[in-house]
Order: sequence, then C-alpha cells, then structure tokens
Amino acid sequence: MKKTLHKSTDRGYYDHGWLKTNHSFSFASYYNPEKMQFGMLRVFNDDFVEAGRGFGAHPHEDMEIVSIPLKGELAHKDNAGHEEVIRLNDVQVMSAGTGIQHSEYNYSENEEVNFFQLWIIPNARGHKPRYDQKTFNPDDRVNKLQTFISPDKSDGNLWLNQDAHFSWTTLKKGNELEYNIHTKGNGVYTFVIEGAIEAAESNLNTRDAIGISETESFNITAKENSFVLFVEVPMN
Repeated sequence: MKKTLHKSTDRGYYDHGWLKTNHSFSFASYYNPEKMQFGMLRVFNDDFVEAGRGFGAHPHEDMEIVSIPLKGELAHKDNAGHEEVIRLNDVQVMSAGTGIQHSEYNYSENEEVNFFQLWIIPNARGHKPRYDQKTFNPDDRVNKLQTFISPDKSDGNLWLNQDAHFSWTTLKKGNELEYNIHTKGNGVYTFVIEGAIEAAESNLNTRDAIGISETESFNITAKENSFVLFVEVPMN
C-alpha cells in the first residue's frame, strides 16, 4: 500500500477578500511541485465565498468538474442554457469537453457559501459538454458508504467521463468501515470534511487528506463523529 498524507495546514491558502480559498493541489498562483495531482484528480479546492459575490463567466475545456456545497447556496449559469442553484446534499457535475463557459456565485445576499470544487482529468479529449445535478439523502450515508458518482451512465446517476467513483459517509464515533477499490490500479483520495478518523493506520483530522493506492482495500475508523469523502480515480 502506498500512502500520501496531506495535512490541512499544508494546503495553499489565499484570502482575496470576497473569496477565501484552500488548494490541495497546485492551482492558479499556488504552485507546489510535490502537490500537482493525485492520479486523475487534478484540483481540489475548498472555497468560501461571501454573500452576493462569485466568479464571473469563464471558460473550461477537457475537464470533468464536480461541485459540492457544504454550506449556503451556490448558483450556476452556463452558455448551454443551464441556470441552477445547488445546496447542501446536492452534487453538480459538468463535463467541459470541447468547451463551455459558466459562472458561479453565492446565491444568498446574507450568508457565506462554502463548497468543494474538484477537477478530474477525462479519459479522452473532445467530449460533448454536459451538465447534471442531483440531491442525495444524508440518511443513506450514516455508518455506510453512499456512492454519488460512478461510471454507470444509467438514467438518474451522476457520472463522469472517467473511471471515477465518489462516495462519502457520516461515520459515528467508534464505527469502522472498509473501502474496497472498484477498479484494480485505482487510488482513493480520502478527505475528512469534519471530524477525526484513522485511515489505513494514519490519523486524520478535519480537512486532512490521505491518498491511498496500490491496494485492494483499506479500513477507516471514526475517532469522533466524522464526515468523510472518498474520491477514487485511475492513477495513470
């Protein structure tokens, strides 16, 4: 088993006034040659945007983009005609493919929004741009894994143009679960949204992460009530 530990305090941090952002991997003006990506996971940003502010229209291409709100409301608008708001327990996926322009901003005039944005390198260039979102029942992740993105393109599922699996759990103190790798050779970026866990015999606290690869499975144990995200991606 190969393990790469990322402490929360080692992330790139910038305070732009209206935006406070944490970068797990090199992004924009944050550059760390030791933290370029984890397999096909290229970007993991933890953003806090003040009320009424946001990112104006900007382009993307050939990237699979996932947005996960943790607090507040995030509005999305793109040049394909989608105009949506995502909230806690919602997940948004966007395949930039051949090119898309979108804006995202805090929908609330009173409350800060906190959201994760992750970029996954696609399995090929030139995919058709697409957008989707879905709401997930938090009761379905208590002391068990709830998968919310997978390669399964059946109706109603969130999927990416990559062999990527996103899961999460709200694991109560003292409980343990096993994560089994879906595809041989994939790795899992395990990120503690809140709480404290032991993962693959390593201790992690809120906003710490560990990249785990070259194994078929690993265990995590909650040292306190914890909310944990798993991002499984190809390593090559």
